[in-house]
Amino acid sequence: MTIQQVLLLLLLWMWLPHPCHPEMLFRRTPDLRPKSFGGRASGNDGKAIHRQKRGWMWNQFFLLEEYTGSDYQYVGKLHSDQDKGDGSLKYILSGDGAGTLFIIDEKTGDIHATRRIDREEKAFYTLRAQAINRRTLRPVEPESEFVIKIHDINDNEPTFPEEIYTASVPEMSVVGTSVVQVTATDADDPSYGNSARIIYSILQGQPYFSVEPETGIIRTALPNMNRENREQYQVVIQAKDMGGQMGGLSGTTTVNITLTDVNDNPPRFPQSTIHLRIPESSPVGTAIGSVKATDADTGKNAEVEYRIIDGDGTDMFDIETQKDTQEGIITVRKPLDYETRRLYTLKVEAENTHVDPRFYYLGPFKDTTIVKISVEDVDEPPVFSRSSYLFEVHEDIELGTIIGTVMARDPDSASSPIRFSLDRHTDLDRIFNIHSGNGSIYTSKPLDREISQWHNLSVIAAEINNPKDTTRVPVYVRILDVNDNAPQFAVFYDTFVCENARAGQRLQNVYFNLSKTAG
Repeated sequence: MTIQQVLLLLLLWMWLPHPCHPEMLFRRTPDLRPKSFGGRASGNDGKAIHRQKRGWMWNQFFLLEEYTGSDYQYVGKLHSDQDKGDGSLKYILSGDGAGTLFIIDEKTGDIHATRRIDREEKAFYTLRAQAINRRTLRPVEPESEFVIKIHDINDNEPTFPEEIYTASVPEMSVVGTSVVQVTATDADDPSYGNSARIIYSILQGQPYFSVEPETGIIRTALPNMNRENREQYQVVIQAKDMGGQMGGLSGTTTVNITLTDVNDNPPRFPQSTIHLRIPESSPVGTAIGSVKATDADTGKNAEVEYRIIDGDGTDMFDIETQKDTQEGIITVRKPLDYETRRLYTLKVEAENTHVDPRFYYLGPFKDTTIVKISVEDVDEPPVFSRSSYLFEVHEDIELGTIIGTVMARDPDSASSPIRFSLDRHTDLDRIFNIHSGNGSIYTSKPLDREISQWHNLSVIAAEINNPKDTTRVPVYVRILDVNDNAPQFAVFYDTFVCENARAGQRLQNVYFNLSKTAG
């Protein structure tokens, strides 16, 4: 037999009627009015008034909830000392549940409950009782009020407001760090016995977490729990009434606990050396490639900043940190030339931007790698010795005379031979020509300064092995004057003279048109 069953039987025995000791259930109602024992008082009319002391026998009744017997449950007995036992008195009951939940034997004053009562629905009932004379229907006692209090039994298990809780705690927390508090409620009477006294225990989640028995506060139980090893934990908490003793009722809830990240991991490059390649023709700002350090942390704890800290290419390359991908993008800072330098070496560092001082001992929170950048050769077009050429030549030179020479070379290491040509759109009259092998420009038609003083040519240089790869250079030819034209009259003059003209008289002004400058 359990303790709960023993207590239940004891309570039932206490409140069942015992014929040999009925007076245990009652006491005389105190009479607050002034009493005179056998005395008389005179009223206004001079007649004597007899004071009668109250004779109610009543008490506060107690009733056990959840009664399961087949008969009505006996509550108690109302009795007046005016009752002579001859059936002349009638007991009347009114108030909470009178006539339905509670009935009274109008002859004996015995009160019974007609059905099972739940204390959690109503903890007490207030009723009023009256005794009247059956023949005259006049009260023999003043109406009196009494209370039926429902005694609690442990019929409600503890319940949690949530079936599943969600909580979090930072990883690497010290033992005893508070995670979350769970609280269960018990509908039983907390002022009576231990029916509502709850004790918490952990059914699942050890040895990682513990719970305080009295408060329900869940705490960490192991040191240095690492999110990178395990992030999610499921903890089952039990709440048991009766102070956790055997026979108590219980309820459970689940708490899903997540370890949140702290910066306890430094960034690490997966390789000690990284090889990249870039064509020499890549313009400034071109992205060569990326480097990335891995960090086991998340969010801002994994953010890094990249920089070039050493190497022979610090002035030739830049590195930029991409916040969204956490990569370091290496770009060209100055023009590259395969023929000048073919390999650069950089030392790149990645460092956490948000370091937690508590974990300095796990550092340093940075790492380095070597980046080797190979410059690849590109078949570059020929390069002229000058950006432009100016040649001056007299207009009377013979045909085939060389007026000047342009020079170009292949900047590539292969040094391919160069072929020269004239862009005929710049020499539609084909006055000039060029030797394809050595770049010498010569005349193929006579020159005449009076027709054109300047000729603007465009010379094309192409590699013989790659004729599509060409370069152009402007060539300006200035024609110098020679005295190769006689003076001419500007107009035809028709002059008249009078027969009587005197000697020395001016007849006409004549003008010469000089198409050439003095030679």
